[in-house]
Amino acid sequence: MPVADLKSLLAAAIRLFRVPADNPDLMRAQFGAFSKQIPLLYFILISNTIAVAYTYVNVAPDWLTIIVPGVLTVLAGLRTYWWLRQRHLMRSDADILRNLRATNWLTLPVGAGFTAWSFALYPYGDPFAKSQVAFYMAVTVIGCIFSLMHLRSAALIVTLIVDVPYVLFFFATGEPTLKAIAVNNLLVSGAMVTVLFIYYRDFADLVASRKSLLAQQAATQALSDENFRLANLDSLTELPNRRRFFAELSSAFADAERRHVRVAVGIIDLDGFKPINDNYGHSVGDRVLIEAGRRIREVCEGFGPQRVEFARLGGDEFGLVVCGDPEDADLTRLGERIGSEVKLPYQLDTAHTGLSCSIGFASFPDSATTSEALYECADYALYHAKRHMRGGTVLFSSKLEAEIRSRGVIENLLRTSDFGTEMELVFQPIVDAMSEHTAGFETLARWHSPRLGWVSPADFIPAAERIGLIRPLTQALLARALAAAKTWPDDLRLSFNLSAHDICAAEGILPLISIIEKSGLSPRRIDFEITETAVTFDFVRAQQSIATLKAMGCGISLDDFGTGYSSLSHVHRLPLDKIKVDRSFVAEINENPVSHKIVKSLAGLCDDMEIACVVEGVETRAQLDSLRRLGCDFIQGYYFAKPMPADGIADYLANERQRLDGRGARVVA
Repeated sequence: MPVADLKSLLAAAIRLFRVPADNPDLMRAQFGAFSKQIPLLYFILISNTIAVAYTYVNVAPDWLTIIVPGVLTVLAGLRTYWWLRQRHLMRSDADILRNLRATNWLTLPVGAGFTAWSFALYPYGDPFAKSQVAFYMAVTVIGCIFSLMHLRSAALIVTLIVDVPYVLFFFATGEPTLKAIAVNNLLVSGAMVTVLFIYYRDFADLVASRKSLLAQQAATQALSDENFRLANLDSLTELPNRRRFFAELSSAFADAERRHVRVAVGIIDLDGFKPINDNYGHSVGDRVLIEAGRRIREVCEGFGPQRVEFARLGGDEFGLVVCGDPEDADLTRLGERIGSEVKLPYQLDTAHTGLSCSIGFASFPDSATTSEALYECADYALYHAKRHMRGGTVLFSSKLEAEIRSRGVIENLLRTSDFGTEMELVFQPIVDAMSEHTAGFETLARWHSPRLGWVSPADFIPAAERIGLIRPLTQALLARALAAAKTWPDDLRLSFNLSAHDICAAEGILPLISIIEKSGLSPRRIDFEITETAVTFDFVRAQQSIATLKAMGCGISLDDFGTGYSSLSHVHRLPLDKIKVDRSFVAEINENPVSHKIVKSLAGLCDDMEIACVVEGVETRAQLDSLRRLGCDFIQGYYFAKPMPADGIADYLANERQRLDGRGARVVA
């Protein structure tokens, strides 16, 4: 045989008698199975050894029947105790390898020791006792091979250490029966070794397949975890999304209910975000959202001792779940901190943007008894904040609860109301500031409910918007207003308010155009008033609707300028004819220098852009004189007249003519 083949054969033989250290998974599996069977191996050795020693106790020397088997039994017992104590310990791969190798090395002296003791006893017995020695060795080695089958190297060592001397020894006796037993044991051992190799191969394959299965399960679990993470993550800000928010809310609510502690829900809405999208584009808007989300998250993470879960609900709206039994003062402090962070400047490339945020909070058990109702209460608190405390924090209270009940009543009655009989129109004059001659009238709606009596437009107009009735209400009121204006002198204009839903509807303003055409009133006598809030609702669609009305000849007025987003880009990008300055700047125009400067700036802006300036809320002669000096064009307020019904306009105009004629006569005289 070539030397190379001999070396390869020798290396293969050596590998059979070594522990496979290159496969940690297989090695760990071997150790786990082996450690459970090793006590059985020592039990077989101890019980069989005691039986043979007992047979020879009266015929062999004491050192062979008592001392040697006693020492071997004690050693086997100690090893059994050691294995029983070690079987549940967590071990490293290095420790497992060390123990398996130690077992390999111990197999050699243990096997040789028991074999030598058996051969030493053999001569002292009669034929029956000698047969018992042969049986003892054959049965014991088979039991040991079975017990060591998970550690192939140790099982092979036992087979060689015991079976080779066994066959040679009993062949040397010349006794045919013992020779037959030796041959039989050799054949059985060979079969056992064959089974051992097959089992070891299948065991290794099983470990490998289990490892592959675990890897597949781990990959599947990792994919599942990633899908779950993505399903609960907002892709833009990488914050928890709406789905995750409501899951956290349900969990926190159930925990608070079980422990009888408070939990709060907060909803945050960014004020002034839509103008950023309109002015700088959605790319800048997205970056502002990401930065705002980061700032709010940092405030939430640093707000102790309460735990605050934070998520993006959609658009420019974020949600909070405040756990840890928060007090009202804690919620107010949290809202103030978030508001302060959001208000800090946002510098993105060459764009400098500013935001504020309105926040609504509601807490359990004070505000609601279910998580869904708690969220609705927080949403209403936010609605209240945006209408009355823009940029502030509002906590849901009994007062707001009463408002909700009132709002629900208004909405229900509005659904069943007859616009033709219950809605009334009144008209307030818009007067030329210099000549004090009425230039037109603004249409104002009043609702007289059979159940509630007079309901303020500040209550029923938002209600109509919420329940989707604002467009049919607008159309009904516009038709009546146009019919009234048709009876006026041709030089008087009609001013009519449109909501965001009117100018941003998907089907456009076609119904309004149809009403104007059917009325017979010239579109050039109509001014439509829109608010900045309505424009920012959907600027592109609003711009298209306004352009269409402008093309018909209608005038466009920007209402309540200075109280909304006050974006100069709206003034620049829309075909405006008038800007209406809010009454809040007029009340203290002669007492507050700031109000005076604001009105002066707005009047100058209108003059520069050749847009008429209309000022609301004028109630005194002193206010009128100041506004004249500032160059305002038109005046509207109680100084001239309160809103009046349509049938009172003729008398008002007659009185105005007399007043102006009388003033002219005095001037001539």
